[in-house]
Amino acid sequence: MGLVQRLWAAGRLPVRDGLYRADDTGLEVLCDGPGAYHPDAGQPIPWRFGAPFDVARAVAEDGSEEPDGYFEAPLPDGSGWVTGGGGGMGNIGHLARLGADRSVRWVAVSSWSNPFTGVHWEGGEAVFTNDWRNRLRLDLADPAFGPPAG
Repeated sequence: MGLVQRLWAAGRLPVRDGLYRADDTGLEVLCDGPGAYHPDAGQPIPWRFGAPFDVARAVAEDGSEEPDGYFEAPLPDGSGWVTGGGGGMGNIGHLARLGADRSVRWVAVSSWSNPFTGVHWEGGEAVFTNDWRNRLRLDLADPAFGPPAG
């Protein structure tokens, strides 16, 4: 069992912003807001993936924490679950994709997204909502969510 899987099984999340895959590879998560200080509720959350990073090093340097879970919802095709919530001082949001057996496939953490409180589906996209009613649209079939190519 890898580091990301062990953290999830222990009820913990990495602290550094990133997408943490079950195979212990990761990508930076870059989010310019709207976070806790954004004045306009209902806005899109500008999230994008950055460079790969060393997951073990990120956890060793920045640690992990117990998250606050706010929702869990089945995937429309029945292949698993998505879950989300917050952590830290109220500005951190997290999302996770679980398999049908509830094993973690990936966890994403962002210190500028605010806690995620729900999800709904629009076509092939998951639309996550944070506690300010801002929206994050993700295509869960995006290759970034799977193991790296090669």
